[in-house]
Amino acid sequence: MLRKIALFLVIAVLCGCGGSSYEKEREARKVKQQQQQKQDAEALKIGTLPTLDCLPFYVAVEEELFDTAAHIRIKGYNSQIDADAALTTKKIEGCVTDIVRAQRMKRKGTPIHYLTTTNAYWQLISSRSARLTQLKQLEDKMIAMTRFSVTDYLSDLAVDSAKLKQEMVFRVQINDPNIRLKMLINKEMDAVILTEPQATTARLYKNPVLMDSRNKKLQMGAVVVREELMKNKRRQEQIQALVKGYNAACDSINKKGVAHYASLISQFTKADERTLKVLPKTTFHRATAPTEENISKAEKWLK
Repeated sequence: MLRKIALFLVIAVLCGCGGSSYEKEREARKVKQQQQQKQDAEALKIGTLPTLDCLPFYVAVEEELFDTAAHIRIKGYNSQIDADAALTTKKIEGCVTDIVRAQRMKRKGTPIHYLTTTNAYWQLISSRSARLTQLKQLEDKMIAMTRFSVTDYLSDLAVDSAKLKQEMVFRVQINDPNIRLKMLINKEMDAVILTEPQATTARLYKNPVLMDSRNKKLQMGAVVVREELMKNKRRQEQIQALVKGYNAACDSINKKGVAHYASLISQFTKADERTLKVLPKTTFHRATAPTEENISKAEKWLK
C-alpha cells in the first residue's frame, strides 16, 4: 500500500514538473516570436526579383556592405506583381520594379519615392519554331508579358512599330519571368518579353530578338520605397545605409566583373551554367534618379 502511495506521489510530481516545463517552453517561444516580429517590423525590407539588375543587393549582403545597425533585409519574389503587392500592403518597405508599375502604384494610391534606376533592359524574343523574324508577323500571335508594366508598354510599342491593330496581337499575362522563359523554350508561346539573365537563355536556344528597349532609349528599371518612409528619421538613416551599400556593391561588380558572381546569380535567378558563361558584360551604375523623360513616357502610356 505504501509503495503504491509513493509511486502515485512520484508520478504526480513528475507530471507537475512536466506541465511547468511545457508552460515555460511555450512562454519562451511566444517571447521569441514577439522579438522576431519586432525585429522584422523595424528592419528595412526590400523586395527583389529573379533578374540580373537585382545583383547589387545580393552582393551587398554577400560581402556585408550594408551597415549591420541599419537592419536591412532582402526578400526575393518571383514576379513584379508579387513584390509590388507586398509593397502596397506594407509587408516590405521597398522593391525593385519598373517606372511604369511605379507610376501606376502612385495612381492607385501608394505614393512612392525613387531611390535609383537600374540597368535592366528588355527584349521581345520570338519562338524559333514560330518562325517570327519581323514585328509585322506578330498578327494573331501571343506575347507573354505583365499587365501595366514596362513589358506591357513595350508590347504596345512593338505593335505600333509594325503598324498592326492592337486587338490583333494577343497579350498573355505571365508574371514570373522564369515561367515565361520556359513557355518560350517549350514552344507554348509565340513571343515573350524578357530581361537578363532570362533573355540570354532564350537567345542561347536561337530564338530571334525582334525588339530591344535600349534601341527605344528607355531606362525603365527602378528601385522604389514608400514615400512615407522619407518623413521618418530612422527610416531615412536605413535608406541612406541601403544606398551606400548598393553603391559599394555596384563598384565591386564593375571591378570584379559579373562572371565573378556567377554562383550568386545562379542562386537567386536559377540561371543555368550555359547562361552564366555567356552573360553580357554589364556596367552597374550607382544610385541615380530616373529622368523626367522616362517618367513622362510611362505616364503618357498609362493615360
